[in-house]
Amino acid sequence: MTLAPPSGGPAVDASGRRRSGRSGGRPPRRAFARTPIGYLFVSPYALLTLAFGIVPSLYAVLLAFTDADGGFAGLDNFTKVVGDFRFWPAVSHVTVYLVIWLLGLLVFVVGLALVVHAVSVRWLSTTLRFVYYLPGALAGASSVLLWLFVLDPTASPVSGLLGAMGFDSFVQVIQPGHLPVIFAIIAFWTGAGGWILIMYGALNNISTEVIEAARIDGANAVQIAFRIQLPMLRKWVAYMGVMSLAAGTQLFVEPQLLSQASNAVVPNDYSLNQLAYQYAFQQNDFNGAAAISLILLVVALLLSWVFVTRGGLFEKE
Repeated sequence: MTLAPPSGGPAVDASGRRRSGRSGGRPPRRAFARTPIGYLFVSPYALLTLAFGIVPSLYAVLLAFTDADGGFAGLDNFTKVVGDFRFWPAVSHVTVYLVIWLLGLLVFVVGLALVVHAVSVRWLSTTLRFVYYLPGALAGASSVLLWLFVLDPTASPVSGLLGAMGFDSFVQVIQPGHLPVIFAIIAFWTGAGGWILIMYGALNNISTEVIEAARIDGANAVQIAFRIQLPMLRKWVAYMGVMSLAAGTQLFVEPQLLSQASNAVVPNDYSLNQLAYQYAFQQNDFNGAAAISLILLVVALLLSWVFVTRGGLFEKE
C-alpha cells in the first residue's frame, strides 16, 4: 500500500518508508543538449539567407553610397532618385495599393477564417478551406495572365458584370486610376487562402473551455468573435501584416505584365520596383536602383516595427 504525500512530498508505503522510484515525485527537468544534427537542419536555411539575403543587401548598401566609378557619393544617389519625376507617383501608387490590400486582408481574411471555423459540418469546412487555398497554387505570373482574360470584357467569364460597371474594353478596365484596386484584388485572390488557413489554425488553438464559458455566460457568436477570438488572434494578424507588407512593397509582376499586355497603357514605371528596374537595366544606373531598394527596405522595416510593437508579436503570454 502506498500513501500519497499530503503536500507534494515523497511517496511513502504503509510502513512509513520512502518509496523508491520517481513516479510519485516531480519529474526532473531534462537538459536538452545541443547536437550536431540541429546545426545540420539549420545550415541550408542559414546559407541561403546569407547568399541571397544578407550579401545582396550589403552589396546594395555599397552601391547606394558610391558612384559609377566606385567612389564615395554620400547621399547623391538618394537625392537623384527622390528628385526623379517618376518617383513620387510610384510612391503614391504603391501606398494606395498597400492600404487597400492590407485593409482587405485584415477584414476579409479574419472574417472568412471566423466563418470557416464556425462551420460545424466537417466536410463543408474542409471543402471551403481547399477552395480558398486553391488560387494560391498559381504562381504570380500565371495568376496575372489568368486575370488578363478576366479583366477583358470580350473574353471574361464575368463580362456581364464588367459591362454593368460601364467597361466595354480591356483598356477601359486597366486605366491607371483603377489599378490599385485591381492589383489588390489579384493579390487577395492569390494570397488570402493561405492566410485563411493560418488564421483557422490559430483559432483552433483557442481553448474550447474559454469559448464554452463565454457561451454559458450568454455571449453570442458575434460577442465571442470580437471579445475573445479577435484579441487572441492579435499576434497572428500582426504577423500577417508584416509578411504582406514585405510582399506588397515589392509590387512588380502585376504592373509589368499589364504594361506589356496593354501596349504601355499601364506605365512601365508604375511601382517603385519597376522604377528600380528601369534605373538598372534601361539607364544602366545600378547605384540609383540600389538607392531605391534601400529606401523601400527602410520604409518596410519601419512599418513592420509598427506592426510588431502594436501587435505584440514577440510578447510572452
